[in-house]
Amino acid sequence: MTQLFFSDFDPDPALAPRPLAIVGAGGLGREIAILVAQLNEAGGAWDLRGYYDDRAPATPTVGGLPYLGTVAALNAVASPLAVAVAVGSSASRAAVVARLTSPQLSFPALVHPAVALRPEQRVALGAGCLVQRGCILTCDITLGRFVLLNLGCTVGHDAVLEDFCSLMPHANVGGGAHLATGVYLGTNATVIQQVRVGERTTVGAGAVVVRDLPADCTAVGVPARPVNSQQ
Repeated sequence: MTQLFFSDFDPDPALAPRPLAIVGAGGLGREIAILVAQLNEAGGAWDLRGYYDDRAPATPTVGGLPYLGTVAALNAVASPLAVAVAVGSSASRAAVVARLTSPQLSFPALVHPAVALRPEQRVALGAGCLVQRGCILTCDITLGRFVLLNLGCTVGHDAVLEDFCSLMPHANVGGGAHLATGVYLGTNATVIQQVRVGERTTVGAGAVVVRDLPADCTAVGVPARPVNSQQ
């Protein structure tokens, strides 16, 4: 898991605006466009160019920004371009990232300006993380590459969220919990302290995970229990 300290992603307002595009022209993509605008209002320096998506939208613009083409077109860009991958599904986001192979592309972490990330919190963010408004991260936390924290999520001390984990709005991860690669927590789902969730497992909306879950399953309920295997 490659990690960069959160301050490595702080924009420098003295620099010229940095071009950025969003992969995913759906609802999450539009929400990330709002996040970019909020970052710029707080002193960021992003020049949001538009959207790439293999499924073309019904109109040539989305929320006032142009549709720029497919992932193949994105790989063909001739100059450096920052990219935010706004795909909600953990598996689908990983599949898109695997196809983004151009050396011109970079993947900054984008964190809402109201989310507290001070040096004494010791929070490490992987490339491509997206952290939305209202999230609370305490201390000694590790987020892997392309982790998505949607609106109002909480992450407790010493928690580890590996690459491509996805937390939907108001999901909660307790202290010392460990989410393996590709875990998906539905809206209002909770993983209590010290619990481990296996790779690619989905936890349903409102479920509460009180004991370890295996890889490749879907778990629902309070307490959460596996209801099927994804393999």
